Amino acid sequence: METPYPKPINTAQTRVGFVGIGVMGAAMASRLLAAGYSLTVYARNASKAIPLQSQGAQLVDSPASLARQSDVVFTMLGHPPDVRQIVLGPNGLLSGLNPGGVLVDTTSSHPGLAREIYAAAREKNCWSVDSPVSGGDIGARDGKLAILAGGDSGVVEWLTPLYNVMGKATYVGAPGCGMSCKIANQMIVAANMVGLSEGLVFAERAGLEKRQWMDAVRGGAAGSMVMELLGGRMIDRDFKPGGYAEYMVKDLGMGLDVVEEKDERVAALPGAALNKQLFEVMVASGDGKLGGQGIITSIERMNGSRQPASG
Repeated sequence: METPYPKPINTAQTRVGFVGIGVMGAAMASRLLAAGYSLTVYARNASKAIPLQSQGAQLVDSPASLARQSDVVFTMLGHPPDVRQIVLGPNGLLSGLNPGGVLVDTTSSHPGLAREIYAAAREKNCWSVDSPVSGGDIGARDGKLAILAGGDSGVVEWLTPLYNVMGKATYVGAPGCGMSCKIANQMIVAANMVGLSEGLVFAERAGLEKRQWMDAVRGGAAGSMVMELLGGRMIDRDFKPGGYAEYMVKDLGMGLDVVEEKDERVAALPGAALNKQLFEVMVASGDGKLGGQGIITSIERMNGSRQPASG
């Protein structure tokens, strides 16, 4: 039985779809399966779906086919062009979504594209919510993501049972506001990553034991979620990605690209611009597929370090 908005969500009837089952998406989808939801997935590389299929997920061959079989469809993709193709393109999600169906884009994407998708969904008597997330692979695995939801407040509230499986959702405003909220979040995360990297490099140069230094300062004003999640990884040189460094370049770029905006929603952000350049050093050095915590390698290079930057 179909249960699109506004019929209440429940595990017995609500059909969920998921597109984008990489590091983050796979963990989020796995939690939905563990919670008892019927899940259909689409992946361009079908082998990525095998772990989810072993949990009971159904694999289909196109986004449109997935949408036809789903009441709520989550996407977790890489870049805005990927979102446009998967959602609005030929044989895309919106072409197959039934009236009352809801698209939930958890990608860190462009606010303008989120508004465009919302308008296109409403023309089909469907809904869309831009719901990017923060918390990385650990938050996705543990169901502790911060979910930043923009769109219709009633639809966001209706999605609460699904959101609660993955973390905690906060309604932040109209369509596109979720994406804007995530961009601002990334500016802070990037600044924390760079600051933590510089602190670690300085501490080592000053003759301090790095883990002891971090334990000493984490309870004060220098402490942060970035330090808790990534500080140990930086020290251990564990650069496996929760989110790729190249995605940080993309996220910061969306906040800095004033040419994209046709209105007054632009700001001068010198710190974000500098941090974007530092992450671009990672990408230019061939390390764009490392986790963002690998930014410490850029700081080390500036200080003459020859430590390998391998994940």
